[in-house]
Amino acid sequence: MARLGDIATYINGYAFKPDDWSNRGLPIIRIQDLTGNSYQANRYDGEYDPKYEVLEGDVLISWSASLGVYVWKGEKALLNQHIFKVLFNKIPINKSFFVHQVQDILEKASSETHGATMKHLTKPVFDALPFYLPPVEEQNRIAVILDKVSGLIALREQQLAKLDELVKARFVEMFGDPVSNPKEWPIHQLSEYIQFLTSGSRGWAKYFSEAGELFITIKNVKNCKISADNFQHIMPPDNVEAKRTKVQEGDLLISITADLGRTGVVSKEIADYGAYINQHLTCIRLDKTILDPLYVAYYMESPAGKKQFESKNQNAVKAGLNFNSINTLRLMIPPIGIQKDFSIYVDAVEKCRLTAQQGLDKLETVKKALMQEYFATKAKIGGN
Repeated sequence: MARLGDIATYINGYAFKPDDWSNRGLPIIRIQDLTGNSYQANRYDGEYDPKYEVLEGDVLISWSASLGVYVWKGEKALLNQHIFKVLFNKIPINKSFFVHQVQDILEKASSETHGATMKHLTKPVFDALPFYLPPVEEQNRIAVILDKVSGLIALREQQLAKLDELVKARFVEMFGDPVSNPKEWPIHQLSEYIQFLTSGSRGWAKYFSEAGELFITIKNVKNCKISADNFQHIMPPDNVEAKRTKVQEGDLLISITADLGRTGVVSKEIADYGAYINQHLTCIRLDKTILDPLYVAYYMESPAGKKQFESKNQNAVKAGLNFNSINTLRLMIPPIGIQKDFSIYVDAVEKCRLTAQQGLDKLETVKKALMQEYFATKAKIGGN
């Protein structure tokens, strides 16, 4: 056994300020650029210390807000703060073996880190995390097996991504490009069709529980869906605030802080189970005789919707939208029948997604079992 600090050198990124941002130069790698939650890259066009330069194949570790390990696959870029670049300059190590084991270490650290909204590892704590270090030959053997399983997982993920692209292509086929509106659908403000609008509750951590109803946060809302992964359960109070923020079937949820414009539509299953939203989300109840919520979700996550969210961002440093910003969003209004046909198509694709997702879940279960065998068991033995 060793410690992470013994394996490699970890260089923290530079604290780029909003004044440093540019439309030219090298992209700045932020945590959201690693997790896939970024709509637009920030760039820097100036002098910099070469130690912050990231090249394709470099290993990066996010240690704040979202813990994770990544292999950079983009163009030459610069590293933002809260992310380590790994330099393998201390001992012989199989890079793939390192990435797999650090993924396992960070998943465990994330589950043990206190705080529902912020995960954070200090450098001393990070360096002290135990690392199983067998001979290089054993590292290579383990890496080959985990790489094969990870490759199969990547293929399933690509299949799911292709299904998402299929839906987006169908959207354009049915409604036309939402930016240019070639079919000349009428354009109206969203406010004309909103029957109820509210934002979620603050300070509900005291109601968190191991069971009970659901508390939907921004991490659950993305790509026009509400993900059931990592739902926070609550025992809600019996008061006006709870009644106001409890969602109903067909409610459209939109993120109004951090990554603006993430959308999802509340399903019957979620509504029947009972769910509430936190302060980073707004709940919109639409006139369904005019607008299908799923159509609106896909429109708002299209280039036409994203452009509006970017222009309405109230603060370049800390993203945020108010109710006026939501009310004044504009969108194409095709006939409701066509919108419903699109919704039916999405439901059909979702059934295909479910099958693909089940296959992915099985592969991930296999990988977790192998990680447990290779790393967790060895770490326990080493610790003893």
